[in-house]
Amino acid sequence: MTFCTIVIPVYNGEDMLAAAIDSALAQTYDNFEVLVVDDGSTDGSADVVRRYDDPRLRLFQQPNGGLNAARNAGIREGRGDYIGLLDADDIWEPTKLARHAAHLDANPEIGLSFSGSWMMDEAGRPMGLNQSPQIDGITPLVLVTRNPVGNGSTPLLRRTAMDAIAHPHPSGKHDRTCWFDEELRQSTDIECWLRLSLQTDWRIEGIDEALTGYRINPHGLSANVRRQLETWTQMIEKTALYAPEFIAEHGALAKAYQLRYLARRAVSLREPALAWRFATGSLRSSPRILTEQPVKTITTLGAATVLRVLGKRAYVTIESALLGLAKRGSPSPTAENRSAPA
Repeated sequence: MTFCTIVIPVYNGEDMLAAAIDSALAQTYDNFEVLVVDDGSTDGSADVVRRYDDPRLRLFQQPNGGLNAARNAGIREGRGDYIGLLDADDIWEPTKLARHAAHLDANPEIGLSFSGSWMMDEAGRPMGLNQSPQIDGITPLVLVTRNPVGNGSTPLLRRTAMDAIAHPHPSGKHDRTCWFDEELRQSTDIECWLRLSLQTDWRIEGIDEALTGYRINPHGLSANVRRQLETWTQMIEKTALYAPEFIAEHGALAKAYQLRYLARRAVSLREPALAWRFATGSLRSSPRILTEQPVKTITTLGAATVLRVLGKRAYVTIESALLGLAKRGSPSPTAENRSAPA
């Protein structure tokens, strides 16, 4: 049975950390460790970890360096041949590790196994929304336009696959290996998955189950849509350095998908000017998105238009009415992936 490491990076997350740890320790898989990386927290996050009396749980503390620095530390310190990532505000289903480990064991050509997610609110209550992504045929183009891997709490990664994209610390000041790009503050997951897909022969494939509980946090990184566009553009520019032909061919379409995703985020945040700017910018970047996904594209543009023309109050009224109709007609709604274009 392959030994696995579950890496939980945390920064000032004491209120939600215990739920993540509990879900990790509750895995039905028998051969694993849980490594909580405290990235310079100033709250009681470390104390939360110390309250547990479980030999499978370890605490590693370091000065604050950001999410990717914490993930990299966990990969370096972890002893597992498979590496699972679990953000401190998310949770795993008890069978998640077993399902992904079996998936990797049975398919030695797969370097990253992922699953869908179910959404929960800030209090951890299920919202009745699932992300059901494409699980096979994952090409670099699929990743950069739709990112089916989704959020950073879904994958189990083969260490040998991650080592294929390992690189020195970008600053040159530290003698330590990195897997995630520590210069990026957002678009960090997709940057790593895209690099794995473009630079190696490892396959990325999913499991058709929602095995991750993903917390919707309006105050988190993903809420800052302006910053998301900046860091996404930075990610694309970095990708162009090692894959210029890929970006030259697909960059405009990728931007169209990203802008449409950000437009939907801006609509949910009730930001009419941003929603309109991103929705129309998506079509200008590549009209092809309209032929590839006409319903979602037209719906996004329509929502941005209503919000801009009628205002927030009228939009909320219309949205509530439409959601009521949708719930009566569809008992299993799905949620758009918040962490990447969809």
